[in-house]
Amino acid sequence: MIHQRLQDIDEIYLRNMEVPDTDKIVEWRNKERVRRNFIYQDDFTVEGHLNWIETQVKTGHVVQFIICEKGTDKAVGSVYFRDIDRQKSCAEYGIFIGEDDALGKGFGTKAAKLALSYAFEELGLSYVFLRVFEDNIGAIKSYEKAGFHIIEGKQEEITIDGNVRSMIFMDCRAAR
Repeated sequence: MIHQRLQDIDEIYLRNMEVPDTDKIVEWRNKERVRRNFIYQDDFTVEGHLNWIETQVKTGHVVQFIICEKGTDKAVGSVYFRDIDRQKSCAEYGIFIGEDDALGKGFGTKAAKLALSYAFEELGLSYVFLRVFEDNIGAIKSYEKAGFHIIEGKQEEITIDGNVRSMIFMDCRAAR
């Protein structure tokens, strides 16, 4: 069962993403600084996000949260687990900070720690991985602080608009 609000860490908490969050998510995902760090770089639409909710979130293939500032309840970004595989006990992790004034405050690292706790304790996953562009140094450092490790030797090249970018893989495993 998904909790309505995940335990607070310092200045943030996570809450379930809901349909009324759609406009904000679309706005955030269409920001150039957010878009450039995703493989999927086409315009994000309301219709596309509502389809994501229907076909992915409601079916249990995805769990998505909104990152909120404690005290003000201001939504600042989103974190999610996609392609949840209960047989293999794993999922792919993703995050973005959408509000410009929330950058550089450590919210990404804190949200990752909360989300990983949820993945291991509530979803019962044993393994979470992510893909990140090699040139996204700030994100890599944040992921490492949250407990992710670079998977040595596992990389891929992605071509976006004729430009080749290297993508690395990172993972985090549940404590045994």
